[in-house]
Amino acid sequence: MGCIVKHSRTAYDVLKRVVDLIVSAVALVVLSPLIAVVALLVSVKLGLPVIFRQRRPGKDARLFTVYKFRTMRDAAPGTSSAEAVGSDATRLTPLGRTLRSTSLDELPEFYNVFKGDMSIVGPRPLLSEYLDRYNEEQARRHEVRPGITGWAQVNGRNTVSWDERFKMDVWYVDHRSFTLDARILFKTVSAVLSREGVSAPGSETMQPFQGNAENDATKES
Repeated sequence: MGCIVKHSRTAYDVLKRVVDLIVSAVALVVLSPLIAVVALLVSVKLGLPVIFRQRRPGKDARLFTVYKFRTMRDAAPGTSSAEAVGSDATRLTPLGRTLRSTSLDELPEFYNVFKGDMSIVGPRPLLSEYLDRYNEEQARRHEVRPGITGWAQVNGRNTVSWDERFKMDVWYVDHRSFTLDARILFKTVSAVLSREGVSAPGSETMQPFQGNAENDATKES
C-alpha cells in the first residue's frame, strides 16, 4: 500500500511541475500589461529597484531568490530580515498596502514558478532565519516546493498563529492532490476578492516566528 501511495505522489509531483510550467508561462504573458503597470507605479512611488529580492528556503530547504514587487521603503542599514518585518507599520506605503491586500505584489513569483523554485500551490516560502527554529514536524513543510498560495493562506492567512499555520502546511504535504490544489485555488480567488486575513491582529502582517517552547528548552539545557 505504501508503495502505491509513494508512486501516486511521485506521479502527482511530476505532473504538477508540468502544469506549473505551463500556467506560469501563460500567466507571465497574459498578465504582462498588468505587471508593467504595477512596475511603473512602484517605480514612481518608491523608486528603484522595483523588484524586492530575498533568499528564501524552498524544497528540501535549499535557498533560492524570491521575487516580489516592493511594498515598503528600505530598512535601515544593518537591519536583519526578522527585524525588518517588525517595522512593517512604518515602512509599508499606501501603495504597498493596496498591492498586498490584492496580492498584486506576488505577480513576479510566477517567474519563480517558471524557473522551478516554486509552485502555484504550496506552503509559502518564509525567512531563512526560521530554519533552525522549526521542530522536526514543522520542517516537513520543505518536503514540497513552496507556493504562491497555499492551504494556510486560504484558511486564515496572517490571522492564524504560527503553530496553526505550520500544522496546515504539513497537512497539505500529507494530503496534496490535484483536487486539493483546485480547492485552494478556488478559495484563493475568494480570499483575494474579499481581502480576508491580510493583516494579523495589531500588525500589518504576521509577527516574526520566534521558535517553539520545546526548542528553547533544548537550547537552555
